[in-house]
Amino acid sequence: MHKFTIALDWQGGRNAVGDLQLRHSSMPISIPVEMAGPDEGTNPDEMLLGAAATCYIISLAAILEGSGIKATITMNSDGFVEQDRLLTYKKIIHRPRICIEDASKERLVQRIAEKAERTCMISRALRGNVDIALDVKITIKEG
Repeated sequence: MHKFTIALDWQGGRNAVGDLQLRHSSMPISIPVEMAGPDEGTNPDEMLLGAAATCYIISLAAILEGSGIKATITMNSDGFVEQDRLLTYKKIIHRPRICIEDASKERLVQRIAEKAERTCMISRALRGNVDIALDVKITIKEG
């Protein structure tokens, strides 16, 4: 089993700004402006989206590499939080843009993109609570 540890410091009430210490960096944390907060540093909503997105893109790269497919990947992801009585993270959409050299591998790359979402550790942890969708675009490298 792997263990990961972070440290946090929070001085004050709801609209204070805390500090998040990660293994290799630190950053301020606060409530985002969308939720009437001070909007300094990052926030739990971005952190959850970041965890899901980084896990997905790393899983995708690893499966592509293991399949012998050379690719470059760029990606944007969006997270959607709904406010009813409580705030609820409802949906994440990953939009990977995958550039490959071999056009004959396009269908395989699409299947790999879907497999990466199913096998990503964070996606699996969120499954049943947050909908995760993909909008995959595959291009062929010219020249």
